[in-house]
Amino acid sequence: MDLLTIGAFAKASRLSPKALRLYDELGLLTPARVDPVTGYRLYAPEQLDQARLVAWLRRLGMPLARIQHVCTLEAGSAAQEIRAFWAQVEADINARRDLATFLIDHLSWKDPAMAPTAKPLGIRYAALSDTGLVRESNQDTAYAGSRLLAVADGYGSRGAGASTAAVDALKHLETDGIPAGNLLNVLEDAIEQAKQAVHGVATNGSSPEEAGTTLTAMLWTGSQLALVHIGDSRVYLLRDQELFQITHDHTMVQLMVDEGRLSPEEAASHPQRSLLIRALGQGADATTDIRLHDAQRGDRYLLCSDGLSTVVPSGEIRRVLSEISEPAQAVRALIALANGSGGPDNVSCVVADVVELQQ
Repeated sequence: MDLLTIGAFAKASRLSPKALRLYDELGLLTPARVDPVTGYRLYAPEQLDQARLVAWLRRLGMPLARIQHVCTLEAGSAAQEIRAFWAQVEADINARRDLATFLIDHLSWKDPAMAPTAKPLGIRYAALSDTGLVRESNQDTAYAGSRLLAVADGYGSRGAGASTAAVDALKHLETDGIPAGNLLNVLEDAIEQAKQAVHGVATNGSSPEEAGTTLTAMLWTGSQLALVHIGDSRVYLLRDQELFQITHDHTMVQLMVDEGRLSPEEAASHPQRSLLIRALGQGADATTDIRLHDAQRGDRYLLCSDGLSTVVPSGEIRRVLSEISEPAQAVRALIALANGSGGPDNVSCVVADVVELQQ
């Protein structure tokens, strides 16, 4: 069969001649023949399928280096690679959507406390951390104060120090004033301080040691809760007797669920369900989720490490949060449930209720 000129091939493949020349230079789509006299590129008709695949992948926004890799794979593996790429795109879009929502809410929000009929809200809270029944030491840190709620789950040889350092880096938010309109900057600065604190733990001493941590924290602003989250500790919201998970686990298994490679049921028993893809630590992706939540009187928030969520079903968590009114009793009951299920990991819980302040 006759070879196609670059113009004819460009038209058939929906790629421009300029793009075809670039892909040739990169080794992504090499012509079947180059005329030795004119230098014209000539393409075989059977190259059209690959060229069209390249065109579609470019429309998806896939980088050229990754397209080159996809083109070397068999159909099934190529499909899996495209699925993984698109899951990452959606995760990035969701992160930007969260940031956009944060900014829109923060800039347009009117404080209900300014209304003459509004009743001021506050939080009552309790925090508790336990070693569990299997681990020799506790690498979790749990903290609750009048403005800051936090849980961190450390890992590595200095994991306990890492989780403590991350939470301690946020504690100044309890007392520091936050200028109007500056909440996002304050949170980003605090996250950066937490990153540096964890780095300091890892490099402290004669030789660097592995140290990292998850970090899930909420800052009470008067009638909203600002959430910062990285890792697989979680926040649940109990509202009107319904339980909602309002964080997304940054784990390899959760990514596989997002990509359709695992069902939620399979993920629950997967041997690598605790493998993190985001965390505060050396060499880790430290991209943090930041969101705002409007609080309502009667809301109950639970922050917990995976020592609770991986062994206690959500129905049991909802039951305890619904039936036990005092936060201190609720955190004790939740930790007892985790230990009653074998206590395979450290477990930390923070429970905070949104209540009307007495005037």
